[in-house]
Amino acid sequence: MNPETFNPEHFLWNFKDGIATIKLDRPERKNPLTFDSYAELRDTFRDLVYTKDVKVVIFAPNEGNFSSGGDVHDIIGPLVKMDMTELLDFTRMTGDLVKAIRACPQPVIAAVDGISVGAGAIIPMASDLRIGTPESKTAFLFNKVGLAGCDMGACAILPRIIGQGRASELLYLGRSMSGEEGYNWGYFNQLVSGDELIAAAEKMASKIASGPTFANGITKNQLNMEWDMSIDAAIEAEAQAQAICMQTKDFERAYHAFVNKEKPVFEGD
Repeated sequence: MNPETFNPEHFLWNFKDGIATIKLDRPERKNPLTFDSYAELRDTFRDLVYTKDVKVVIFAPNEGNFSSGGDVHDIIGPLVKMDMTELLDFTRMTGDLVKAIRACPQPVIAAVDGISVGAGAIIPMASDLRIGTPESKTAFLFNKVGLAGCDMGACAILPRIIGQGRASELLYLGRSMSGEEGYNWGYFNQLVSGDELIAAAEKMASKIASGPTFANGITKNQLNMEWDMSIDAAIEAEAQAQAICMQTKDFERAYHAFVNKEKPVFEGD
């Protein structure tokens, strides 16, 4: 992928100064996901593994809403007519989007405003960092449509962010979590006004992009891998990861900058 010329068909893409911004592009319907946008997003995040020019990704709202989740007409309607094998193909494909978001080395910042429900709540949940607004309404409303709350990794990831009891409440009841509640529960890293949301996300992204991006990718990898490691295994994995980072030029640059009382300029190698 060339981030400068990349022109996706099913969502908006902007790239500047190492930061890619993604927006779903059906604001008149609160930006629902379709079969095509799911697949193209999955493929895009997979490609980011090999796209070193992209240092950070912002997943942003469009016209006041993040996403209303799976489109009722384009997805839900066809699903009720599918057989089990077709349904499993679909649920594995949506899960692959979450895997791709978690597997790409770039930190992903979700900027959440307005409606963020169903699969439209899963994308921020799968992101590394989340910034919300007081107007944001987050709901894992799968049980509202007769489905289990265990969708796209929700039962694995959400409890790690807000705790088992709070995650259970949201997944059993399917109720909406307000922006303030999300911030108090640790779901959102920041809560800002809607007018300040994109600027806050870009400020955070710029700080990350100016850091040691190779090392940041290692951090993300370890945050993922250590979920199911023992403490001993995690400490050994981190010892090996840190030894790898100590071989980078960025580590050497930081040392020389410190000695010279300068601010290090990282280049990601």
